[in-house]
Amino acid sequence: MSVLDYVFGVVFIIVCIALCTLVLAQEGKNQGLGAIQGTVENTYWGKNKGRSREGVLKKVTVVLSVLFIVFGIVLNMGIF
Repeated sequence: MSVLDYVFGVVFIIVCIALCTLVLAQEGKNQGLGAIQGTVENTYWGKNKGRSREGVLKKVTVVLSVLFIVFGIVLNMGIF
C-alpha cells in the first residue's frame, strides 16, 4: 500500500464520521400542524431556509455525501 492509500483512508474515515454526525444533528421533517396548513412557507424561516442552521447542515451533508461516494469509489478501484 502506498502513502496515498493511507491518506485517502484517513480522509474517508473523517468524512464518514462527519457525515454521521451531521445526519444525526439535523431535525426531522415533522413540522406539526403548520405543515398541513402551509404556514411554514410564509414565515421568515420558511423563506430563508437556506441561510438558517438547518439549511447549512443540509448543504454540508450533500457535499460530504458526494465526497463519501467519490472516496469510496477511488479506494475500491485501487488506483493509487
